[in-house]
This record gives sequence, C-alpha cells and structure tokens, in this order.
Amino acid sequence: MTDEAGVLHLPTLLGDYPNTKALKSGAIGSASVALDFANVKVPNTAFKDVVRHLKYDVAELAIVTYLQARAHGKPLVLLPAVIVGALPHPFLVYNAERGRIAPSELGGKRVGIRAYSVTTAAWVRGVLQNDHGVDLNSIRWVTFEDPHVAEYTDPPTAVRAPAGKSMAQMLIDGELDAAVVGGPDLKDTRLQPVIANPDDAAKAWCKKQGALPINHMLVVKESLAQANPAAVKEIFRLVRDSKQAMAPAGAAFDPLQFGLANIRRSLELIVDYSTQQGLIPKRIAVDELFNDATRDLL
Repeated sequence: MTDEAGVLHLPTLLGDYPNTKALKSGAIGSASVALDFANVKVPNTAFKDVVRHLKYDVAELAIVTYLQARAHGKPLVLLPAVIVGALPHPFLVYNAERGRIAPSELGGKRVGIRAYSVTTAAWVRGVLQNDHGVDLNSIRWVTFEDPHVAEYTDPPTAVRAPAGKSMAQMLIDGELDAAVVGGPDLKDTRLQPVIANPDDAAKAWCKKQGALPINHMLVVKESLAQANPAAVKEIFRLVRDSKQAMAPAGAAFDPLQFGLANIRRSLELIVDYSTQQGLIPKRIAVDELFNDATRDLL
C-alpha cells in the first residue's frame, strides 16, 4: 500500500538482531519504502505464514525452508542478503552424565531435532554425512514440529516425540541420545558437543569448504519483485546498511554476507546437502533461486 506521501508500506517479518537494530530502530530509513514490522518475537514461529499464507511482502526465512518453498512453486524470491548465520558444529550435543558419544557412534541412536527440515539440522546432518561418514538413515530422528512447507513429508527415519515433551529434558532424562539444541540450552554444562572441539572443527570446515553456514536469508513476494524492482533494491539497501551500522564483531568469522558472489559457494553447499537428505526433490541451480531483480544486488 502506498500512502499519501508516496511511500510504499510493506508488511515485514524481521527479527531483532544486532544487524537489524539500526533498521528497526529507525536510525536507517527510506524516503520511498516503509517496512511495517510484524510483532513477532521469534521469527521462525511465523515461517509457516510466510510460505503457506504469503502473509508478508518481505521476510527473513530459513534457507532450507526457502529451497523447499521454491521446489513446490511458492511465489517467493530470494535476495542475496544473509540475516542469520551460525557455525553448526556446536549445536549437536549429548548428555555427558550418560556417557560420551562421538559422531561415529550415532548409528542406531535417537537424535532430537526441532523439525527434520530445520536448517541448522540440515547443516549438522551434512557435516555428519560428508565429513564423518555417518549413515543418516541409521539414526532415529525425533522431531517436535511440522515442516514449514506443507507439501514436504518427513522421511521414515523421523518420528514425532510424545506431545508435551521438551527436547532438552528428553536428552537429560536419557530419552534421547543426542540432539540439535538452541543457544539457551547450550548453557547447561551437562550438554557437551558430539563433534570434538566444535569451534575449531567448524572453522576448519569453513576453510575446507570455502563456505559460511547460512541460516536465514531475506525473501520478497515474487509479485513485488516483478512489479517494483526499485522497491526491492531499496529493501536490500536498507538491510545491508543496517548490517554495516552494527558494531564490529571483532572476529574473522562473519556469515552475514551480501551479494551473490560472497554467498554462492554457501548456497551451493546447502543445496547439495538438501538434495542428499531428500529435503528437496532435485538439485536447484543457485542462479534459479533469484530473479533478474535480485540476482545482481550488491
């Protein structure tokens, strides 16, 4: 909707992060585009609205969810803008009180994941399969949520946890052998990484792969990208400038990259992993994830 001043207002889903603070606070703005932010504290809880109901003109979206949405014909277009990224290795943990578990020992074990199609879990499985030789089909994947894209069906190796159960508590109680857990649960000292020295392992993996792990990226409705490429370019600028305004992280690792040249290898890798794991029915060329309005944004 365009207001009387000629400003285009766009319903937007975007989380509160250091890289979005300047934009969401109004420190960075636009004379032509206004992003009307939804009052959603945890963006992934609204990803179903993005892909099933097309509720937002602009949204952050998990990259695997986007790949699945693209595979099933959802009218969304990717922008080469990373909103969230994190090294996957530390998130796979076991309960040290119940004995050490190494990657090679995961066969036949019960591993908890929020949903089979969660992007962090896809990265973790890709590392296990390709770097540690783990047979993913030998693991019983215990899930707690449905996939965001309704057309996707979990594999037979995935089973649903009993209603009302907590993944972290199941791990503590011995009902799970390992799990891919979120940041707050990692503070429990009983939960230790399955992959030894995970930070060093992750950095070595990044160097070997020439990639940085992407979690969430920016998408827009296909109709907006086709009808108003200038607005899409302005949206990209706003998010890019907001990231540039954040305080320096003080470390070399920075997955929050902009521009296709900087993220092509990372996208190729998550497409490979998603194809290997049956998350998408066939490989998608990286250039096909974008359109002419978004592919060359810098």
